[in-house]
Amino acid sequence: MDRKMQNQKTITGSLVFAVCTAVLCSLQFGYGIGVINAPQKIIESHYARVLDLRMPEPNVNGTEEEPVPSAVTMYWSLSVSVFSLGGMVSSFFVGWIADKLGRIKAMMVVNILAVIGALLMGLAPLGQAHALVIAGRLITGLYCGLASGLVPIYVGEISPTALRGALGTMHQLAIVTGILISQIIGLEFILGSKDLWPVLLGISGVPAILQTILLFFCPESPRFLYIKRGEEEAAKKNLKRLRGEYYDTTKDIEEMKKEKEEAASEKKVSILQLFKSPNYRQPLIVSLVLHISQQFSGINGIFYYSTSIFTKSGISQPVYATIGVGAVNTIATVVSVFLVERAGRRSLYLIGLAGMCICAIVMTIALALLPQHAWMSYLSMVAIFLFVVFFEVGPGPIPWFIVAELFSQGPRPAAMAVSGCCNWTCNFIIGMCFQYIADACGPYVFIIFAVLLFGFTVFTYFKVPETKGKSFEQISAEFRKNKMATRKGLKSTEMEYLGTSTDA
Repeated sequence: MDRKMQNQKTITGSLVFAVCTAVLCSLQFGYGIGVINAPQKIIESHYARVLDLRMPEPNVNGTEEEPVPSAVTMYWSLSVSVFSLGGMVSSFFVGWIADKLGRIKAMMVVNILAVIGALLMGLAPLGQAHALVIAGRLITGLYCGLASGLVPIYVGEISPTALRGALGTMHQLAIVTGILISQIIGLEFILGSKDLWPVLLGISGVPAILQTILLFFCPESPRFLYIKRGEEEAAKKNLKRLRGEYYDTTKDIEEMKKEKEEAASEKKVSILQLFKSPNYRQPLIVSLVLHISQQFSGINGIFYYSTSIFTKSGISQPVYATIGVGAVNTIATVVSVFLVERAGRRSLYLIGLAGMCICAIVMTIALALLPQHAWMSYLSMVAIFLFVVFFEVGPGPIPWFIVAELFSQGPRPAAMAVSGCCNWTCNFIIGMCFQYIADACGPYVFIIFAVLLFGFTVFTYFKVPETKGKSFEQISAEFRKNKMATRKGLKSTEMEYLGTSTDA
């Protein structure tokens, strides 16, 4: 018994190799989010030259005397946000390609998109730069939409039960690490210069090439082999590769057999059925609002435009402040691994949303008073750092895995597809609109997010159930209880209005 428990908690070299290889996709995902930020002004100037437009000259204080041409702003916003548009479209096909090709082959195939996207962006100066960058970002987004679904599936299926939560967070950790790497090598004296910015964008395909080579040495998911393909011997062989040569596979095979029987007995739910059925309405609403709150919290406004925000805050070296945000984001993600394992999802989400709301208000005040008080630039920077920390406490990681806890095997694939598409859609809206909103609202842009965060906090307090340590049946029963309580409350109100009572 002791030996079996030890096997469940043992991390083998093969398991570490497989997880690290898989999260190279996540690393590239994070790189794609952050890489476009640092060289913003240089790329905008290149767009202006291609479009034969004049960019405003910076004055002595480093600020612009006149606005950037609207065409340049439009193409820049599209370059940022089209990445999310690609992810929004491809997220619907994660389940299909994962089951059709298998987890390993699926990751190999989608890497083709990453290489094509990187080549288009790297060769941008040779043609219409704005068109090639936008096309490259779109194809890279298609890749990331698929990769962001494939990686959690594969890592979750190959991880021992006792280590599944810890290893599952490697996906989020790799994303924020990719963001940090892109910010560092995006410095002007490294690759963020007028001559090397195409290289900065083009090397985003390097992790995909490396991963494709390494995937040949990774074992396929045993759960996929047994449940989807019915290949029991191959599943046992790969389990021994992942757990150790002397690992007893009996218990794992029994669990897979039970899961296969449950999946066969439970009818698969389509996306249309998911929306039509009243049984799934409450968990679906909760899932969608959580994903909406993650994106409409304002976090991507900081990730995409942090350099320009720090410039407006009066920070003398805004690029280094942006790197500081990335470093804080990475550290906070590591800390959140331990918090999520020990605290409830609902409480962490409430703390994260409320903290971000307060930070957004502080940022607004600091930016508004900056012209009168120079020291407000430091307050705004601290508020941004804390904003990122509170995001990683709850709103960052929780929406990605709580959907699987709210739905059973039948509706789960459809629910994850809808939630993923919702997340990418909101990401696209923020990426496309934030620059225009920031220009229109000036220092008051984050008060909009403060209002939204307050609303999301109220919703979470009243509608989001605690899922830590609960089975699907328990969570479903809680939804039914809330639904019956709502109906009873409405019925009591109607009876009181008619002059009668329900307590007779």
